[in-house]
Amino acid sequence: MKVLLLGGTAEARALAAALHPAVEVISSLAGRVPDPALPVGAVRVGGFGGIDGLRRWLRDQRVDAVVDATHPFAATITAHAAAACAELGVPHLILARPAWEPGDALRVASNTEAAKTVADQHFARVFLTSGRSGVAAFTDSAAWFLIRVVTAPDPDTLPRHHRLLLSRGPYHYDAEYALLRTHRIDALVTKNSGGAMTRAKLDAAAALGVPVVMVDRPPLPDGATTVGSVEAAAEWVATLADLRR
Repeated sequence: MKVLLLGGTAEARALAAALHPAVEVISSLAGRVPDPALPVGAVRVGGFGGIDGLRRWLRDQRVDAVVDATHPFAATITAHAAAACAELGVPHLILARPAWEPGDALRVASNTEAAKTVADQHFARVFLTSGRSGVAAFTDSAAWFLIRVVTAPDPDTLPRHHRLLLSRGPYHYDAEYALLRTHRIDALVTKNSGGAMTRAKLDAAAALGVPVVMVDRPPLPDGATTVGSVEAAAEWVATLADLRR
C-alpha cells in the first residue's frame, strides 16, 4: 500500500514514524522552510503544479491513499488534495490538530482584519506570530512589532517599526512570559494553529493580561473525512491496508 502524506508538521512526522516501514509512505514537504525536520521514509520536496499536477502525480505514482497532515492554514493544498482525490476515487483523510479554544480572544477572519483590529484598538507594541505570509497585512501599521517567524519575510512587507526574531518552536511558558514582559507587549496576534508547540504564548499572554487577536482557521473542504490525532490517522490507514489484503 502506498500513501502520500502531505506533511511539514510534527503530526505528519509522527504519523510517518508510526506507519513506516509497514506502509510505503511518501512524505511531501512544500519546501518553503530551509533545513526542515525530515520524517522517516521517502520524502519529496516542492509543489505539484496545482491541482492538475497533483492529479497526474497521484495517478502516475499509483497512490492508494492520501493523508493531509499539513498546517491548518495550508488551505490551498488541502483543497487541491480533497478535489483531486474525489475525482480519482482515492481514499483521503485530513489529520487536523484540535484548534485552540479562543476564550476572550478577539477573533478575526484574516490577517487584514487582524491589522484593522490592531489599529482600532490602538495597540502600540504587538507580538506578531501569524507567519511569514501574514506580515504584509501590517506593513502600514503605526504600531511597533516583535515579529517571530521561521524564515525572514520580504523586507518590503515589514512594518516601519519592528524587531525580527527568527526562531522555530517548541516554545515554553517561562521564556514566552519573559519575552512579553521584556518587550512590553500590549497585544498578541496569532493564527489559531492549535497544538502544544506554540501554545505557551497564549498562556503567558493570559497571565499578563495581554489581549489576543486570533485569526480563525479556514474551513475544511465539504464532506472531508477528518481525525484529530496521529493515532486515529494511523488506524484509518491500517483499516485501509486490511481491506486491500
